[in-house]
Amino acid sequence: MTAAERDGRVAGFVGTVGHRVEMLFVDPDLHGQGVGRALLAQVGRDHPVLELDVNEQNPSALGFYRAQGFEVTGRSATDDQGRPFPLLHLRREA
Repeated sequence: MTAAERDGRVAGFVGTVGHRVEMLFVDPDLHGQGVGRALLAQVGRDHPVLELDVNEQNPSALGFYRAQGFEVTGRSATDDQGRPFPLLHLRREA
């Protein structure tokens, strides 16, 4: 896990398993201030290819990842637990 700090507090974090981004969280008060971009850049230094899944019903997150160079490579009709929450599979190459 990699964390970002601002003014002595955690501003966000990213968790990975190998080249897969499993979670990315940024304090909502800090959205749009480069925290998520910096966290992905840090992870990308170690992994020239990054992959992740994003909920299809979260257009804000999808827009963020597309702005960071990710492309949609596939879609699943359900989430990892089989619930009816479609996922988009994304990939970015350095």
